[in-house]
Amino acid sequence: MAPVRAIDVVLFISALCRMISDRPLTGILFMLGFCLFAPMSDAATKTIAVATPLIVLLFARYAAQWLMPLPVILMTDRTLRMSGRVMRIILIRCLVHAGGLAAMFASFRYLPLADAIAIAFVFPFILLLLGHVFLKEHVGIRRLTACSVGFIGTLLIIQPSFAAVGLPALLPLLVAVLFAVLVLMTRQIAKEYDPICLQSTSGFVGLILLIASGLMFRDTDIFDLQLLMPPPSAWGTLFLVGFFGTLAHISMTYAVRFAPSATLAPMQYVEIPLATFIGWVVFGELPNGLAAVGILITVIAGLAVIYFEHRANRAPPLPAPPQDAPPPDRSSYGN
Repeated sequence: MAPVRAIDVVLFISALCRMISDRPLTGILFMLGFCLFAPMSDAATKTIAVATPLIVLLFARYAAQWLMPLPVILMTDRTLRMSGRVMRIILIRCLVHAGGLAAMFASFRYLPLADAIAIAFVFPFILLLLGHVFLKEHVGIRRLTACSVGFIGTLLIIQPSFAAVGLPALLPLLVAVLFAVLVLMTRQIAKEYDPICLQSTSGFVGLILLIASGLMFRDTDIFDLQLLMPPPSAWGTLFLVGFFGTLAHISMTYAVRFAPSATLAPMQYVEIPLATFIGWVVFGELPNGLAAVGILITVIAGLAVIYFEHRANRAPPLPAPPQDAPPPDRSSYGN
């Protein structure tokens, strides 16, 4: 048997990496994992959201986000070191992310699980508009029309809940705005910092911010800012909040590694029917007729935005002028 040469091992690993980097089915499976794990974390949160301070729910979420990626980081020799610019963006990003999570967790106190998640799915439309306003990204009339239709669908989902609980029904809209800002900020460092390290670092920074907030507000009467030891009966649920929430985001990270975003984007909407099913099984909740119509409109509009985005990205570039083209005749200019 011929000895295995080092160059053969290198070539095999290179070929394996090329094969792994282009496996859309694997990416789709990871995305389906995200669509399942995210509402499972949300359902666990909803079961204790009323009796548990928001800062404690966030602490459980960020503790898992910090600790769970560490074995992957250590086994793959990733580095947590970063530039000062990346650190500043991560700090602001953590504040935005914590605000979005807190608003989402608070919404579970008032809204059915599926309604809250479906309203937050206005996020792709807001992201498109923010990209157009702040990053000067081109947005065609078709995508703007799809966004408008999506907003109408969102209003249909909100209407029954708003009539029942008032302003808290708008909390998922705040979630959508903050998460859209979060994505725009993540784009600024996506090529400078490893995504797995970003998960762990963000979790650690989030914990520091929560501890500082807990110490700052410990003498106040604000319930949601009391960083108290939860009762033992809540520990298991808090573990599930952090475990499934972090697993969802790690699944998303690996999904975008294995498959292009154009393949994954439509799969995100699988989360809505899964959240509806989980909400029905765990809480006996189902959207009413008007909310169900709104969910359907929002999903269709979201898929339309993805379709038009995909078509725009596939548009062929304009042909370059031939190299030997004669210079334009300027003799008639001004005549």
